[in-house]
Amino acid sequence: MTSVTLGDLTFDVDLYGPEDGTPVLLLHGWPQSKLSWRGVAERLAAKGLRVIAPDQRGYSPGARPEGVEHYRTDLLARDAVDLAAALGHDRFHLVGHDWGASVAWVVAGHHADHVLSLTAVSVPHLAAYNEALAVDPDAQQRASYIGLLRTPGKAEEVLLADGARRLRAMYGDDVPAEDRDAYVELYASDGMLTATLNWYRAMDASLSTTPKTSVPTTFVWGAEDLAIGRYGAERCGDHVTGDYRFVEVPAGHWLPDTHPDLLADEILARIG
Repeated sequence: MTSVTLGDLTFDVDLYGPEDGTPVLLLHGWPQSKLSWRGVAERLAAKGLRVIAPDQRGYSPGARPEGVEHYRTDLLARDAVDLAAALGHDRFHLVGHDWGASVAWVVAGHHADHVLSLTAVSVPHLAAYNEALAVDPDAQQRASYIGLLRTPGKAEEVLLADGARRLRAMYGDDVPAEDRDAYVELYASDGMLTATLNWYRAMDASLSTTPKTSVPTTFVWGAEDLAIGRYGAERCGDHVTGDYRFVEVPAGHWLPDTHPDLLADEILARIG
């Protein structure tokens, strides 16, 4: 692990593969960390790529400012661009899962000159997701949990009660037991849960107006995903003007954990 300092914030970053390899930036989701990319990163590095997997803002202990205003998605997107630049990469291939995918769509929409390609996992383009929330009862039901996560204090209490039983249950059996234990330990310490929930609490209407994506893009979605339904997934391509590939997988939400080979292959195909 290495540390990257951007202003007052210091990020923990795992690096894989040769230093002169083509750069690939992996953005993790919630409630996970850079650990979730381990299997994918090792496969990409074995193909000669330079893989960058940071713990993002709120997840890295040295990048955990107090206050919801510090977790706006535009700031998270700027972190991604600046982290890559600090490691010597002005342009890079971008991959995101869950919240990391949301940030990746914003990076690709507002900072396309830095993005060589995009592979988004689980979460579709934010305009497609917003459309689904507006008109699709299934999407509305699947997103009902967000109201709790946006409630300061109550969300922390509910998720950590009874030995973090509800937090642990979110992973189901798809995330390995040792990783579930590692995540629960992380989220129960040092204000990390509140900091990462601030991503939800800082959301505003600007996400629904995320620009269309012009870079070559692959979207990978699990048809059994409990959080993201078909309506938004199938409309993702409406918001991509570059070359686009939609990959539907008979699986759930935690694709980096359950399908690292498939994701690595899709990333490599997109990069190629």
